[in-house]
Amino acid sequence: MKRMRQAVPLLLACAALGASAVLPRPQAYADVPNDRAAAPVAGAEWPLTGGDTAGTWFSSLADINETNAADLGFAWSYDMGTERGQEATPLVVDGVMYTSGIWGNVYALNAASGELLWQYDPQVDGQWGRNACCDVVNRGVAYRDGVVFVASEDGRLHAIDAKTGQARWIADTIVNHKQPYASTGAVILTKDSVVIGNAGADIGDGDLRGYISAWDIRTGAFKWRFFTVPPAPGQPFEHPELELAAKSWGPNRDGRTQNGGTVWDGLSYDPVTDQIVFGTGNASPYLRSADGVRHDDLFNASIIAVNAQNGRMNWYYQTTPGDEWDYDAVQKFVFANLPVDGQPRRVVMQACKNGFFYTLDLKTGKLLAADPFTYVNWAKGVDLATGRPLVTAQADYAREPKNVYPSWAGGHTWNPMSFSPQTGLVYIPAIDAGNVLLNMKANGGSLTHLEGFFSSDGIFPDDLYDPAALKRVFGPLPAKDALQKERPGVKLVREVLRAWDPVVKKVVWEHVTSQGVRGYDGGVLSTAGNLVFQGRGDGSLWIYNARTGAPIKTIQTGSHIMAAPMTYKVNGVQYVAVQAGYGGSGITFPIPPSSAAYAHRNANRILVFKLGGGAVPAPDKREVPPYLPPPPFKATPALIARGEDKFTENCSRCHVLGSPGVTPDLSRLPPEVHAMFNDIVLKGALAPMGMARFDDVVTKADVEAIHAYLIDQQRQGYRAQQSARKASH
Repeated sequence: MKRMRQAVPLLLACAALGASAVLPRPQAYADVPNDRAAAPVAGAEWPLTGGDTAGTWFSSLADINETNAADLGFAWSYDMGTERGQEATPLVVDGVMYTSGIWGNVYALNAASGELLWQYDPQVDGQWGRNACCDVVNRGVAYRDGVVFVASEDGRLHAIDAKTGQARWIADTIVNHKQPYASTGAVILTKDSVVIGNAGADIGDGDLRGYISAWDIRTGAFKWRFFTVPPAPGQPFEHPELELAAKSWGPNRDGRTQNGGTVWDGLSYDPVTDQIVFGTGNASPYLRSADGVRHDDLFNASIIAVNAQNGRMNWYYQTTPGDEWDYDAVQKFVFANLPVDGQPRRVVMQACKNGFFYTLDLKTGKLLAADPFTYVNWAKGVDLATGRPLVTAQADYAREPKNVYPSWAGGHTWNPMSFSPQTGLVYIPAIDAGNVLLNMKANGGSLTHLEGFFSSDGIFPDDLYDPAALKRVFGPLPAKDALQKERPGVKLVREVLRAWDPVVKKVVWEHVTSQGVRGYDGGVLSTAGNLVFQGRGDGSLWIYNARTGAPIKTIQTGSHIMAAPMTYKVNGVQYVAVQAGYGGSGITFPIPPSSAAYAHRNANRILVFKLGGGAVPAPDKREVPPYLPPPPFKATPALIARGEDKFTENCSRCHVLGSPGVTPDLSRLPPEVHAMFNDIVLKGALAPMGMARFDDVVTKADVEAIHAYLIDQQRQGYRAQQSARKASH
């Protein structure tokens, strides 16, 4: 098959796609009607999700700086009343803080005191929690001319009056509600549109296709839509770019799946070129080859730029052709002016999930640099002439398990990185972890499908990695000692904050932030005070010297921090704020016991700091319910084993057994829940609480097997608990 070009030059793209794709005159910052929409750097206000249109997560404020940051302390907090994942960065405009929480709830607070001004509930049906791959999170709101915009979990856009908290208009962005679409990303605003993508490529059997869509900022009227993968074979192309994409799929597209490519985060808008730059997600399912050849499968795992006025493509670059490793390219982008070959150039930068740091020309999409910012073994590099990665044999896990770096979690994921124009460094919350990838259909285990992974799975070789315990379900896996030989002396799962120089393409300084298990550490803020801020999974907020990386201050909050901080100034006082709460993709894992946040309730809070502040009040102590006596139920070992398989396949994406997690521990159920177990799973008895009905996925026999397995787990936990109590007495 002829290889597809990796970046379509601007003029060639316009010629190929027709006159309607010709760009209008590039917009200058002064042409944009709202000055906040083109703020070059955040100052007293933080008007955009990333602080500015360049998405730098950098502030020009310097009242808090390297000389006095050690005096930073608690100013105020707001308890959001929920206990799920928090991934949004608040905005501050005219002394008011606007932010979003789970489901797309929106909060307006007095930015000086934390007083709640109003709260907006998008009224999402609880069944939508089933469609959320990675918790019911939301990554932020947008603001323009007295209106706050948010995308709720069910894919609706809401335009909310910033003074009253009342909806001005609501638009449904989902093309088919029978498919598992959800929206978790932050909306972006162009000069006249609201734009959003969606999530869901890892849910079900790959039965949805990604897209972004634009809606009139004043009325909510639909304007245009760009699909990221072609329709089923034989169906008409919605726009001409899809004909180009279809040629790259080979026989991989058989019409039974719609192949993913969702745009679940990372939308960016550049008002200078009036174009939207966004990344696309993984293809689904992961292992698709029908002829033994890895095809490119456009536009999955790609960076795309489209004309903001009509949605027509300006250029594209595919980061991971033929993606089989869950290497989404939706990580947030940063626009910057950098010297390239001695000349200043306007570029777009991304620390991609696949482990490479990409620098592309913002106007044309030309690849300028691609260098590993974390340990990578799936490819030995990127050919700058063709743009293609040089894939290694280690990446092929179709026949036997392989420990592939980076893991499905990526070398960097949604957690924002920050670029400081003052230091010239990019601060990346990197994930230095591999995963044992396997083809479940070929590895001899009892499981052949796993919700969220299809017929593949990626298992972290962390401190809890136990091949013997996993063998029945997943088949034989490599011993940890064998995996360690590739990286002697280094923990196989860890997270690292890295200061990366995008010009000389090297790490300037770094700090290991968690080891042994994923800590789900947070995004990054940098400031003109020569400071870098990052929260960690153990509940601490760290402040570093931006140039040297020297730690300046650590504040223990007692709350898990995944989101990126921001800073603002009200009434002459500079504040630093961050949202706290464990969840997101961490919903699949227990809260790390080593974390200081483990001891406390997973309270979703907005935490705000100022110079001269005090200690942060910790949330209430966590209360882990005891194991209750299990109901009398006799089940055969075969039924229990089948229940384990069905639980792992359908339930483990959200529920953790035996340890505190985000969702209920189903091995500690009270008698009344046991009594209604079938009605919960098959009839949606708890749908208003987010537990949707699963009768279209599992049978009554499946549910009885799952229940038998959970009762057996409760029996084991209860016996161990009682034995420990006896021993303590």
